[in-house]
Amino acid sequence: MAYNFPEGTRLYYSSTFASAKTISAVTNADPAVATSVAHGYVDNDIVLIDSGWEDADDSLFKVDQQSADTFQLLGLNSTNTTFFPSGSGTGTAQLVSSWVEIPQVLNLQSSGGDPRFGQIEPLARRNAISQWLGFNPVNITATLGHDPSNATYLAMLALSRVGTRVGIKIVGGSGGVAYAYGQMGVSEMPRYQRGQANSVDVAIAVQGRLISYAS
Repeated sequence: MAYNFPEGTRLYYSSTFASAKTISAVTNADPAVATSVAHGYVDNDIVLIDSGWEDADDSLFKVDQQSADTFQLLGLNSTNTTFFPSGSGTGTAQLVSSWVEIPQVLNLQSSGGDPRFGQIEPLARRNAISQWLGFNPVNITATLGHDPSNATYLAMLALSRVGTRVGIKIVGGSGGVAYAYGQMGVSEMPRYQRGQANSVDVAIAVQGRLISYAS
């Protein structure tokens, strides 16, 4: 059993995605295997998936190459054909590259991702029923030291002003890497508080899943 701590954690983004490659088939397996002719991916590549399967769509997955035309999507268990109907997981894959470290991160917080339930109250029952519905959306907020001369901060600000979607990578200080894809909003209004470094917030609305890997 291992316990990880946040000290040393680094946050990255990427707005660089290679041309989309067609995924012609995805198996119902754990992990799922995608077919894409001459995909060119190698082990541990990170790809953005556009898929007919909701739990695969708009998410970043780590690749395990199987052949020149197939690769596993690590972290995608598609064995349940109710949620992953056979033959409907096709779409595209795009390689993510050129990760840029987000500067001067002071704090990193998240919300959402928890199970969502609905309540049903049939007239014939005294007791209500709780029904699982899915999961709440994930939001990430990073607090940065405000430096208006920092080139990376300015580049992030420009992306956020036009709603560009980006890949997100969180490298844990004592273990684990998490990936997500979403829209990044960067504040221009610094926070001024006596005795503390001026800071701004970067909010990230995750579009698909946030997926963690051991390394």
